[in-house]
Amino acid sequence: MRTRSEIISRLVNPGIVAVIRTEKPEQLPELCEALVAGGVIALEITFTVPNALEAIRDASRRFADRALVGAGTVLNADMCRAAIGAGAEFVVSPISKLEIIGAAHAFDKPVMIGAYTPTEAQTAHEAGADFIKIFPADKLGPSYIKALRAPLPHLKIVPTGGVDLNTAADFLKAGCAALGVGGSLLTAEILKTGNWAELTRLAKAFVEIASRR
Repeated sequence: MRTRSEIISRLVNPGIVAVIRTEKPEQLPELCEALVAGGVIALEITFTVPNALEAIRDASRRFADRALVGAGTVLNADMCRAAIGAGAEFVVSPISKLEIIGAAHAFDKPVMIGAYTPTEAQTAHEAGADFIKIFPADKLGPSYIKALRAPLPHLKIVPTGGVDLNTAADFLKAGCAALGVGGSLLTAEILKTGNWAELTRLAKAFVEIASRR
């Protein structure tokens, strides 16, 4: 079993966290296989996926030796504990729900807590969050991350929303620890057509950008 510090190390290397949202959980085996083939080893299965706990459990069984399977859209401590019980190795919340931190750490798992403002980000950090998920980051952009880290350089920031092949490098240059990538990686077209070769191609492109840090 990986320790919290080992999981953190893998999350930031290469530093691409795939935010997985699909209405068809039966796609997950091939979808995750395509991501791993492209070098994306952090697989965040969100609670918006139907039967999310079973999806996390199955993905953990299939990919634990090659990837980190995590849970996203975790909104409270009970959801956190259930996700970890199903095999999640890391937990991500879009909101500043601090009770999730203690629930994750009780099982020696890292947690990303959602924040939008400097106060929310620092509060989550002081409560023990391993990463701060700046969300949604699409309107804020890399310049906001750079400005945020100027007085708060200790924050390990993972922006989500607005991260694509055009902005990824700038987010990393601004000092982000990793990037949460959703719709620009798992595009609607890929999910509709099941073009897993294209998903692998996109995954490789994101990993290539992250490797230049």
